[in-house]
Amino acid sequence: MDPNTFPTKGNLMLAKNSLVLAKQGYELMDKKRNILIRELMELIDEAKGVQSEIDVTFTSAYRALQRTNMELGINYVQEIATTIPIEDSIMIKTRSIMGTEIPLVQAEHCDTMPTYAYYSTRESLDIARSCFEKVKQLTINLSMIENAAYRLATNIKKTQKRANALKNITIPYYETLTTSIQNALEEKEREEFTRLKVIKRTHSK
Repeated sequence: MDPNTFPTKGNLMLAKNSLVLAKQGYELMDKKRNILIRELMELIDEAKGVQSEIDVTFTSAYRALQRTNMELGINYVQEIATTIPIEDSIMIKTRSIMGTEIPLVQAEHCDTMPTYAYYSTRESLDIARSCFEKVKQLTINLSMIENAAYRLATNIKKTQKRANALKNITIPYYETLTTSIQNALEEKEREEFTRLKVIKRTHSK
């Protein structure tokens, strides 16, 4: 038997303190969960907007690319594509939301000069290049939002489990323990009072 469940005044104080801490812990978990859910909802709305913008930009980019392929030839466009440098400017940092590490993905956005000559190409290639540059930025942004949303959802699930454990297991346990110890102590006090009355009555005879 757990010695902390013995009906003593010391154990009663421990049980009451544990009950207070459990209730405070539940309130904190509940607040944390609500904050994380609010952040997640904002990210979901933001992701919808970015995804919609990506769809439109992709459509424009591929339309411009198809036109370029027809005007310049697929092989020539492929040759130009091989001259584009590899993207290496992406940096990943993090920020914390209620203990959840959220990625911050950044990429240097600089207007680099085209790797092809204007005189040997058409305007459709410039349009395609501009559209795909925008798609790249939007994709980076979307990947950051989706990753953050996934991490928040995972943390919300963990927080919900902890809150449920406190609400359905820990708090009821200490409420029951506090009541049982208190009842036992009150019963003991009544027995002691009755015993003293009997002793007093016996001595008075």
